[in-house]
Amino acid sequence: MPLFHYKALNPRGEMLDGQMEAASEAEVVARLQEQGHLPVEAKPAGAGSGPSAFKGLFKPKPFAGARLVQFTQQLSTLLTAGQPLDRALSILLELPEDESAKRTIADVREAVRGGASLSTALERQHGTFSRLYVNMVRAGEAGGSLAETLARLADYLERSRALQGRIVNALIYPAILLVMVGLSLLFLLGYVVPQFAQMYESLDAELPLFTRAVLGVGLFVRDWWLVVVAVPALLLWWFDRKRRDPAVRERFDAWLLARRFAGALVAKIETARLARTLGTLVRNGVPLLTALGIARNVLGNRVLAADVDAAAQEVKNGVPLSVALGRGKRFPRLALQMIQVGEESGALDAMLTRTAETFEQDTSLALDRLLAALVPVVTLLLAGVVGIVVLAVLTPLYDLTSAIG
Repeated sequence: MPLFHYKALNPRGEMLDGQMEAASEAEVVARLQEQGHLPVEAKPAGAGSGPSAFKGLFKPKPFAGARLVQFTQQLSTLLTAGQPLDRALSILLELPEDESAKRTIADVREAVRGGASLSTALERQHGTFSRLYVNMVRAGEAGGSLAETLARLADYLERSRALQGRIVNALIYPAILLVMVGLSLLFLLGYVVPQFAQMYESLDAELPLFTRAVLGVGLFVRDWWLVVVAVPALLLWWFDRKRRDPAVRERFDAWLLARRFAGALVAKIETARLARTLGTLVRNGVPLLTALGIARNVLGNRVLAADVDAAAQEVKNGVPLSVALGRGKRFPRLALQMIQVGEESGALDAMLTRTAETFEQDTSLALDRLLAALVPVVTLLLAGVVGIVVLAVLTPLYDLTSAIG
């Protein structure tokens, strides 16, 4: 059975640090609870071990991604178990191996000990914790339900991470395929084709126009391979620089939304993000106008973010949220209808959460279909290019062999 490392609090509030053989992390947690302990952390014994060089190379930020989710879940668990905030932060201070994470928790604890609220202490960490995170904690403090709010926040962060990870994973294989076949094509044109060019030149053979064109490309790649590699890199650098220009980025985002398939997919992804964020904030008592100001920051598409800004102004004047968001005619109609139902039934937070779940499922299905179609298309396209090059080079050789025979 695998070995797990755990940390837990005993009934006297003392930290236990040990190892246990179990089938899974859930079994470790269950066995610790049966013994009367409060599980704080359970992970495979080998997790986190490895060469320090690689740890330094891929060193994460103090609180981002999985580490932020883990911190939030652990703090919620300790507060739910009745631990005072000061004591809970002291316990969490012993968990991270990263010194920057320890310093952050220590700063938060000292601020709390000095009389500051947790939200104020988090806000002082120079952007380490997002506005969304700080406002959620502030709402939980105001409503007297900090532990429950942190649990919801951890769930929100985990779902957001899962959606983002699914998008990235869907693009990894096509990207690797493009790079590998591109390198193979570069080798074929830059090394193999020039060998045939020298052979045909020595034979003084009459070559078709298409073959001469491919051989010319091969000789160009051989002689100017540095330019062939540098030009795409420079174009990517230029595009990245232009993308940082707000005006250019807004025009590109508008163009992307206007595309039939890509635009619908982007709108679904952004709608899921917006609805999940708004639903979580409103459910925890954050006013709708404040929630809109925070939620627009999670959107990657600037045109949709501008629509949310415009909608916030209309909501301020008494216009329903569903109507205000529909003025831009960019958010999906189904989402607007679900939000309208939530407004009319007085359950806006629940319907926003339902909207997020609906569009997350649609996004997952769309990404699966896109990946299923994209990989064969890219494979056939690149295989066709390689096949054309091979045919262009070998056809004259076959003709010469037939003539000699």
